[in-house]
Amino acid sequence: MKTRYAFLILFTFLALRASFAADSTPTPSATPSPSFSPNSQFPPQPTPPWLSPADELKTFQVPDGYRMELVLSEPDIREPVLCVFDGNGRMYVSEMRSYMQDSDGTGEQKPTSLVSRHESTKGDGVFDRHTVFAGNLVLPRMVLPMEKDAVIISLTNTNDLSIYRDSKGDGVSDKIEPFYKGGPREGNMEHQPCGPFWCMDNWLYVTANPYRLRWRPDGPPLKETTPANGGQWGITQDDYGKIWWSNAGAEKALYHFQTPVIYGAIDVPDQLETGFMEVWPATGLADFQGGPMRVRPDKTLNHFTGCCGQEVFRGDRLPADLRGDVLLPEPVGRMVRRAKVTVQDGVTCLSNPYQPQHSEFIRSTDPYFRPVWTTTGPDGCLYIVDMYRGIIQEGGWTGKGSYLRKVIDQYGLQKVIGSGRIWRLVHKDFQPGPQPHMFDETSAQLVTHLEHPNGWWRDQAQKLLVLRQDKSVVPALEKMTRSGTNPLGRIQALWTLEGLDAVEPALLREMFKANDPHMRATAIRVSESLFKNGDQSLKPDVRALVNDPDPGVVIQVLGTAKVLKWPGWELLALSTIGTSSSKGVKEIGHEILYTPENFDRGVFTASEVTRLQKGRDIYQQLCFACHGMDGHGMPMEDQPPGTTLAPPLAGSATVLGPREGMISVLLHGTIGPVNGKNYVAVMPPVGTNNDEWVASVVSYVRNGFGNGAPPVTPEQVAGIRAASASRVQPWSHEELKSMLPQPLANDQEWKISVVNSGTASLVISGKLTTTCTIGTAQSPGETLQIELPAETLVSAVFLDAGNPDNFPRSYKLELSGDGVTWEKPVAEGTGTGRLTQITFAPGSAKFLRITQTGSKRRPWSISKIQVFTPAQTPALSAAAEGASK
Repeated sequence: MKTRYAFLILFTFLALRASFAADSTPTPSATPSPSFSPNSQFPPQPTPPWLSPADELKTFQVPDGYRMELVLSEPDIREPVLCVFDGNGRMYVSEMRSYMQDSDGTGEQKPTSLVSRHESTKGDGVFDRHTVFAGNLVLPRMVLPMEKDAVIISLTNTNDLSIYRDSKGDGVSDKIEPFYKGGPREGNMEHQPCGPFWCMDNWLYVTANPYRLRWRPDGPPLKETTPANGGQWGITQDDYGKIWWSNAGAEKALYHFQTPVIYGAIDVPDQLETGFMEVWPATGLADFQGGPMRVRPDKTLNHFTGCCGQEVFRGDRLPADLRGDVLLPEPVGRMVRRAKVTVQDGVTCLSNPYQPQHSEFIRSTDPYFRPVWTTTGPDGCLYIVDMYRGIIQEGGWTGKGSYLRKVIDQYGLQKVIGSGRIWRLVHKDFQPGPQPHMFDETSAQLVTHLEHPNGWWRDQAQKLLVLRQDKSVVPALEKMTRSGTNPLGRIQALWTLEGLDAVEPALLREMFKANDPHMRATAIRVSESLFKNGDQSLKPDVRALVNDPDPGVVIQVLGTAKVLKWPGWELLALSTIGTSSSKGVKEIGHEILYTPENFDRGVFTASEVTRLQKGRDIYQQLCFACHGMDGHGMPMEDQPPGTTLAPPLAGSATVLGPREGMISVLLHGTIGPVNGKNYVAVMPPVGTNNDEWVASVVSYVRNGFGNGAPPVTPEQVAGIRAASASRVQPWSHEELKSMLPQPLANDQEWKISVVNSGTASLVISGKLTTTCTIGTAQSPGETLQIELPAETLVSAVFLDAGNPDNFPRSYKLELSGDGVTWEKPVAEGTGTGRLTQITFAPGSAKFLRITQTGSKRRPWSISKIQVFTPAQTPALSAAAEGASK
């Protein structure tokens, strides 16, 4: 669980369990089958037939009144992964044409992908003009139309955002300008950012990265740090500017949606309907990275695992009861989930309206239906990007020997590539709306669109007004904010004023008293911009709203007070939480109080602190998905208590053992059981990241979650990388363990002596509650001596202090064959936390002497000692040790 202030009343929020379903067609058994196991030989099966778009259309199952229409397909698009629309309704499609063209992902990084543009020249919704807007790209993953001739695009393996311009108006970009320089990025492409998304608060958000950007008319974008959002592929907002995230790696369908992420990545109990995470596909081939645990007897998926590309539907040309619900593709399950959104006492809750039928909102019997993106279109309908292919998982999960690779080969799924479709969901009672022409309209005309019933029009009008910075429309925006006919339009008019830097305190004071609680909460959020610009006059007004009768408004006050770092905001929050009768205020308020861990600069160097903080950010963006925010493993909702996606890292012997072990795990990945236990998540190799990146993650994990091992350096990573450069297969746990230095097992035969107080026999008890304490304050000369039963080749000594502050401030280690003649010290150093790991070049010794050479008004405590023999693969340890000298 997250660390909270020590003075808080501590309690644990239970992990939520939930499940979804859609339409009334016959469905598979509702009973998950963890015991499912395909034939051990995976006998070859017929490859399912590739279907034309017309034939695939026949396979869709949707609720009564709905139907799917084809918008685009091959050859006009191939391997589409997202689509967005500009102010004139032109569609931009990212086509990852190099993605997984075989089971190994051969040539995936080649610049053969593109962003295409598609236009309906007759305005009838039929896209009849197609151009390659930007070609020769490396897996484009971010597309955001801005002005008429400008689109922001970002590629895989970089955090840079660039503006691609079409100065000739022919649908082809001919100029590239930098927008934001974020630097290179490495690692599995499924774990890289998606976006950028222009949110209602006029900030640009991306998944995976803990920051947001703000366009400025007179310089580079402003950057602000945010809590790690945990998102992967897909990003969307609701009618009030709250962003919704999903994470396939963590099997989290939708989460962190209780508040805007700037106030925290917050989840609370009961936000999901029981059984929500269970899915009900119409077909399946057991081709799931999670393996047999994720397979029903009929080979369909039993739980979210590929959730991505979500969209809060805000259109006006489908039934009204769909508006505000979240549509979530599950490409592994060949379906789209509908999540019904309700707010109960300040808590946003999700349910599945089709759960009684054990079905889904949209699903297909075609195994190549791979929905990866949904979006509301200018015409008020829902658009669905269908990658239409055999393999949907990235190469990190399809390696030779993996369960998934065996199923892929069994059905020949690698054969179906190079296709792609975009579908439009329509309804018999509605006609799609007209095509927009916003780029050709005046600013005054754009203001009127802020009251449009389709949220897409409101968002585009707001963005274009902010980009134009035309303050002639300020009076009209103020009038709409006060008395507009559409409550949602009033909110977006206020945000548009904020984007024009034209919000007056007097207007906000009026909105603090508005009848609509959403407007009151919005006015509080907007006031944050005035505070940041130095205007503190609204603080008493905002603080008074902590007594508002609506829990959403109260929660907003607490979030704003935290972000603005008002002195004493914690006490305000504590008092409010303690006296409120609202479930939402109590639960979300406690989460807002969460503060990330800080690293003691008195223990670590400045560079180590920077590395640890970077590692924490990476972990909270990526690793937590399988290992959990608390390092105890991500719980699996549909499995017995204690079942986690991946092994725990808190207290892990691999994490706290010789550093070359965990470094090797990150560089090459692991496969198979850990300590005899199988896990759904496979640890893919992340060695494509640079040495600093790997060192940061390893250092953080070795010091987070109650761990306390020394951090590692990029040089140590580089040494192990070089020593294991020829390795191409992931490690098995037992194989790697056998290669590492081994602790001596004869510790009960050791003789321990100490200079200064302490009971030596307790040192080797192995019980962390029994500790040998040497002295009452550290001073030079305190000595611990170990006599082994016989002369032994040794290479490391680990000292567990049992207390994170009772480590030796500095030390030297000496070896001897007879306890009389001592060699010069083989190691000298400084402890950094609970676990002091002393490594050195292998040497033969019967006696080992550790002398504390520093001083500190803290005792030197030892709860457990381990002495290690050298690794069976000396190159690994030699590389790590050599790099540390």
